Order: sequence, then structure tokens, then C-alpha cells
Amino acid sequence: MEAAESPLTASSRHLKKRERKLLMGNEAIAYGALESGVVFATGYPGTPSTEVVETIAHLHPEVFAEWAPNEKVALEEAAGVAYTGLRALVTMKCVGLNVAADPLMSLAYSGVEGGLVVLVADDPGPHTSQTEQDDRYYGKLSLLPVLEPADPQEAHDLIKYAYELSERYKVPVIFRTTTRVNHTTADVEVGEFIELDRKPVFKKDIERYVRASMEGNRKRHRWLNETLAKIEEEFNSMPFNWTEGKEDAKIGIIVEGAPYNYVKEVLPEVNAEFRVLKLSTPHPLPRKLVVEFLKGLDYAIVVDEGAPFLEEEVKVAAYEAGLNVPIYGKRTGHLPLEGELTPSLVKNALLRLIGEAEEAYEKPEEIKLAESLAPKRPPVMCPGCPHRGSYRAALDALRDLKLGRYKVPIHGDIGCYALSLLPPLEAIWTEFVMGASISLANGQSIVMDKKIIATIGDSTFFHNGIPPLIDAVYKNLNVLVMILDNRTTAMTGHQPHPGTGGSETGRKFNEIDIEALVKALGVKYVKTVDPYNLKETREAIEEAMKVEGPAVVIARRECVIPVIRRGEIGEKPIVVEDRCTGCKACILLTGCPALIYDPETNKVRIDELLCTGCGVCNQTCPFDAIKFPSELKRGA
Repeated sequence: MEAAESPLTASSRHLKKRERKLLMGNEAIAYGALESGVVFATGYPGTPSTEVVETIAHLHPEVFAEWAPNEKVALEEAAGVAYTGLRALVTMKCVGLNVAADPLMSLAYSGVEGGLVVLVADDPGPHTSQTEQDDRYYGKLSLLPVLEPADPQEAHDLIKYAYELSERYKVPVIFRTTTRVNHTTADVEVGEFIELDRKPVFKKDIERYVRASMEGNRKRHRWLNETLAKIEEEFNSMPFNWTEGKEDAKIGIIVEGAPYNYVKEVLPEVNAEFRVLKLSTPHPLPRKLVVEFLKGLDYAIVVDEGAPFLEEEVKVAAYEAGLNVPIYGKRTGHLPLEGELTPSLVKNALLRLIGEAEEAYEKPEEIKLAESLAPKRPPVMCPGCPHRGSYRAALDALRDLKLGRYKVPIHGDIGCYALSLLPPLEAIWTEFVMGASISLANGQSIVMDKKIIATIGDSTFFHNGIPPLIDAVYKNLNVLVMILDNRTTAMTGHQPHPGTGGSETGRKFNEIDIEALVKALGVKYVKTVDPYNLKETREAIEEAMKVEGPAVVIARRECVIPVIRRGEIGEKPIVVEDRCTGCKACILLTGCPALIYDPETNKVRIDELLCTGCGVCNQTCPFDAIKFPSELKRGA
């Protein structure tokens, strides 16, 4: 199902050969973007959106598909490209749009010349995000159109339509996906990539591009409102919105996005006749289409993922049209306000709607029993993760300074190191948004009259950690910032960042030296250590804790996963059994999954398949029972 081509695309080199491929939703989106002639793709890695930029970089390295330090920078750079008439793509996860919201609002007023799509991947569940925020609301806030696909094929086709829509009305388009679409795999029909015959041109237009003009802002606001009304009119007849089911059915279902698949799955199991309106355009809502659908119905239910956004919009449209049709959904308790929708939840909602079920969906007893019996498997730091050494050293330093682990707050940030919240380390006290560890430490250092610790990863430091560190230097705040530099953006799959000098497409970029940067900001105490060396790291932290004003310790050691992939794992330690007392100190102090206690022998052993030879356990054993073979040869 494809939208009609605009004159811009029709005049380009558009090859017609098509083929089917087994693709994940994010890969399908990447194909659709390349089939639209995108020349610039950027964003900040964040699950479930990451694979879009990576796929573009892999499929077509000629496209400038590279990561930005954060989402705000990414959107502003993409806007610069779109201003010149070329097509650009920005990707981010749900909370990333909060970072990019500032330029998004102004960009709506200026509009674009070339197509610009802002892909934001929401995460109902949430599976990998701080919140379950619903970014469709940003469409209402910014007065920009929002599109949402239901499956990988539609994601591929709809993003092509998004570029046509963006250029037809000269506005950015928000492309909202959810985890099930991003990471579902399906057969997708794709075409060949195109290159639009365009030269970048940027014309000076003060009223359009300069937000300092208040009169100009009012005019652009009026233009945006008028444009949105035209887009709504188009949405009333666009091919990605349709009705299906029995024409004279008296019960309606209005559904959008991934839940459309759940509706299709469960309808044969519900003993009633339904009429379905499937939408891909939550904002602006195609009110004429919705009102026509509601006419003649006895009642309807709205099924959408996340907040009751679509339900609220449908109810407003019905009220303004004078329709007295009961409309059910999340706000009426038929569907939950939290968590991800499932076919079972949708089926239960439909059964309650027709009076064949009285209670909200409850898991069957056998499933509850199975879940209660299944062992908990919380995520843990990998064997050899350098962050384990960093936090072990920090806790040991506080002990040596007689401060205690419950007297000095240790703030965490977004990254693998947030797993230090789990036993046995239980190190961090907070973790909620990128860069906040330093800002929180800044504030608490002022009111608590003590040195506060902030821990932040290298990629997160570049993302949003530099401004709060500047503030700490400016105000001479008593904070210790530990920058956990594992030389990559590890949690989302080892993407490069400014501190690595690498790129997605093999381009050679400059590597930003974190130590030099921190010193240039004016931090007096800066020390780089190897977190595999607990003594060195602990002593640096102890020194830093005694410094008045801001201090920075950079714990630098590459993430172990790329090291494993390169086959560069070296010597691994072994347990000397006649020295091991079974005290389990190595396990209790590190939590390394490669350390296994055997209750039959009262000894600890090391799983050679998991061990990476980091040597942290070797340094924590009070009985010197964990040794490297080379040490034993020397008689140690």
C-alpha cells in the first residue's frame, strides 16, 4: 500500500525492481528511508531505535549515517540539511525526544524544504526505558503531524509517505514506532535505493528562520495551524487509514499501531460482529473519517498503545460532531493505563464490551504459578566489565576513609554501570536521565556540606554530562565525578562516540580526549586510572575525596565484549584449592558471574567459558587463593 508519488520523487531516478526480504522493523524503516533518497541520517543510540541508523550505514555507506553526541544536536544538524532541500532522518528512543524538544518546537515554525522525519521509538512495557512516555503528545505540543505504522511492511511504506508529506507541506514529520514494530521480524517488500537529483540550496529568509522576530513568530504560528488543517484533510483519505469488517455492524473498534495485529488475531474468537477503523495518523486526527465511522454505531472501543491519546482525540471529535456514541478504552478501564498491550488484554476488553466478561484480564492460574516458580534472572554486569572494578574501588575507598557506604551518595547515570544497583555492589543511589548524576551531585554538595560522588559513562558524559561539570567548576562545587570510560556506547550495542574517534561508516573522525577536555574546563584534580587495578583506582578516589572543589577520576578500560570479539583475551586466573577457604569474599565483593561456589567442596571455582581474565577477583581474595598461572610459575 503506497502513497502517490510527489513531483519531486517522480522526477528522480526511481528504479522499479522490488524483492521480498526478511527484515526487522528497524531494518524495514532503513530500507524505506534509502528508497526515499535520504542523504543524512543521525541520532543518538537508544533501544528500540538503534538499528535504523546502523542499517543505513551498513547498506549504503555513501549516506552520511553517523551518531551525534545527543538528540538535540542530531535534530539541529538534520534540520540544517533539510533547510537546503535534501532529505534527512533523525532517530531516538522515547525519552530522547525530551532532549530534542527544544529545537523541535522552533523547527515546527520554520518548517523545512527537504523532507525531514523524526523517528521516535516508544517503549510500552517499558522494556529498556526509564518511562513509558507516549510521544504522540509531542505532535499536539509542536503542531506537527504524527504517523505510526502497525508492522514492518507498513513501517517501510509509511516512512516513504512521510517524506512525501514532509515536502508537500514543508514540515517535519514525527514517525512514532513502538518496540513490537521496531523489533518484530517479517517479510517486507522493498525496492531499490534512489538518489534525488538535487543540489543543496539555502535561501536567506529572516521571518521564517529567525525566531527573534515576535511578529514573524505569530505569522509562522498561523501558517503552522493552517498547514496542520490541510494535513488533516489529506489524512481523511490517505491509504494508510481504512475501514474493514461488516458494513452494518453496530460495534466499532478504532485502533492504531501494533495493537491492530492483536485486534485481527482475537476477532475470530469473539462472538460478535465488529466494524474496524485502522488508523496510522494519530495527529492530526482525521476527524471526518472518524465521525463517519462512528455514525450508526451503538458503541465503540479505542485500542491504542501507551497513553489514552487516540481515545481522547476520538472522544473530542465525537463530542464536537454532536454524536452520542459511548466510547470505551483505557479511560473507562477496559484496557490498562500501564504496560504493553497483548492479544489477551485486547480479547478481554472486547468480551467485556459485549458483556461476556465481567472482570479485567487476569493471568490464568497456571501462568501465575509458573512465574512464581521460575527463578529471577536480573541483568548483571558481564564478566570482566570494567565498571565492576570502578564501583568496588569506590566502595573500598569510602570504607578506608571511614565514610561508610550509606553516608556518601553515589549517583548513577544511564548506561551498563546502572547495573551496579544490584547486589552485591548496591553502589548507586539514583539513576534517571542522561547527565543527571553530576547535576544531582552538584545540588546535594551545596545543601549537604560534603563531597558527593557522581558516576557517568563516557558516551553519557559527551551526551549531557559536560554542562553540569562546567557548572561544578564555575561554582567550585565539592563533587567527585567518576567518568567510567569503556571506550564505546556499550549498552546499546557498541556505537562510537566523540571519545572513540570511530564512525558507523568507516569515516575517520577526530577523537576527543576526555582528560584534556576536563582539564580545559578548569578541573584541578584529574586522574586517569585502570579500573582493573583496584589499588590504583581506590587510591585515586581517596585522593579525590580529599580535594576541596570538583575532582574527576577517569576509569579507563575498554568494554570487554569487543575485546572478546577480537580474540584478545589473555591469561585467566585459577583457584588454588588448598588456599581457598570457601569464604566467598570474591563472589560477595564483585558479583562476577564467572565465580561459582561449590557447596559440596566448600570451594570457589572459575568458569573458564565466562572468565575474561580481568583479575579483579584475584585482588579481592583475602587468602591469596586466586592466582594467574604465570604468578604460580614465579612461585607467588
